Amino acid sequence: MESKKQPVPETTITRDISGLLQETGNIYQTVMIIAQRANQIAMEVKKELNSKLEEFSTFADTLEETFENREQIEISRYYERQPKPTLIAIKEFEEGETYYRMGEETEE
Repeated sequence: MESKKQPVPETTITRDISGLLQETGNIYQTVMIIAQRANQIAMEVKKELNSKLEEFSTFADTLEETFENREQIEISRYYERQPKPTLIAIKEFEEGETYYRMGEETEE
């Protein structure tokens, strides 16, 4: 989940809210779009990690039979060092890479 253009910051940075509002005009809609995209990214990363770790899974009956695998630890550490999904989603939104559509409002 690396950004192709510029690296995603690994820590939280201060952002200009007016810049985020330009696209939607509503901070709550912007936050929801970013949150939903962050959830999608997190699910993709989780699937990817689980598929890689699945190679190391053994069907052990007891906890004592579980052992640490060096490759498994390295894979886990690699994913721990990746930027958080929220930071990736914000970066995508700022660069206009996020596709979204608004549902139709009904009048009651």
